[in-house]
Amino acid sequence: MATINVTDEGFQKDVLDSDKPVLVDFWAEWCGPCKMIAPALEELSDELADKVTIAKMDIMENTGVPGSMGVQSIPYLVLFKNGEPTAQMRGAAPKGQLKQWLESVL
Repeated sequence: MATINVTDEGFQKDVLDSDKPVLVDFWAEWCGPCKMIAPALEELSDELADKVTIAKMDIMENTGVPGSMGVQSIPYLVLFKNGEPTAQMRGAAPKGQLKQWLESVL
C-alpha cells in the first residue's frame, strides 16, 4: 500500500479516526531531507501495510494541523494510535533506522 496524502480537512477521518496506527510525515516540496526519506517511507508503507498506514502532509498546502501541532522543523514524523500522538521523530534517517524506530513504537 502506497503512502496516502492527508489534508487539514481529511485529518480527522484519515488519521485520528483510523482503526490502525498512522504515521504522518509532515513535509514540504522545498525540503531536501524530506525528499531523501520519501522513497524509504514508500517502501515501508508496503512492507508494514498490515501494521501501519503511512501518510504525508504538505505543510505549505495544509497549515492548520501542522500549526496546531507546533511543527517547526521538517521532516517531522508523528505516529498516531487511537487518535493520539504517541511517538515522534525529527529529521531524516536511513530506511533501516526509520523501520527500526517505527517497529519499536508500534
